[in-house]
Amino acid sequence: MVWGLFHEIGRKIIHITILFVLGAYFLIQESLTGAGYTAALAKQVALLFLVALLIIFLILEYLRLELGWRMPFFSQFIRPKEQNRMYGVIYFLSATVISLAVFDHKIALAALLMTTFGDMAAALIGKRYGNTLIYRNKTWAGFLAELGVNLAVGFFVLNNIYVIIGMASIATVVETLVDELDDNLLIPLFAGFAGQIIQFSL
Repeated sequence: MVWGLFHEIGRKIIHITILFVLGAYFLIQESLTGAGYTAALAKQVALLFLVALLIIFLILEYLRLELGWRMPFFSQFIRPKEQNRMYGVIYFLSATVISLAVFDHKIALAALLMTTFGDMAAALIGKRYGNTLIYRNKTWAGFLAELGVNLAVGFFVLNNIYVIIGMASIATVVETLVDELDDNLLIPLFAGFAGQIIQFSL
């Protein structure tokens, strides 16, 4: 399958579904807290929901990779290098669980949104307008687009300029340097960790 702009757009639209997952997580947490459950228990139940979702996708990946089942519709958006390894959604859901469990919720949210929208900007702008390479197959246009989007996400979610700049920079650099490893896992963890450390140090 030739990877063109259409396939990249379709792939990124699928990735935006993480917004619904995050919405469900926060809805479960707030509903249980409002019903009188402790904040710790509400958070644990919400995280269990995410783990259950991750298990469902792991089962689907088992069917695809181990038994050769071809998933309708979604198969056309799987990159050639992912044909024989786990799809990016597995890594993204894993990073989502870890981020929400370990980082402050605003830092976790910013890291996950940077992964979603920053990566989208880098891919779409880079493929459409990128001519000058910065590293391997990554372009300056994609790099600058992602940095701008990551900063915008940071200013929308966070209120500390040092955390915003630190997270946006780390997320952009990781996306630029990573090719074989899955950026859906690395970006939230690296950016979230950096943001948390910066926040602790202030």
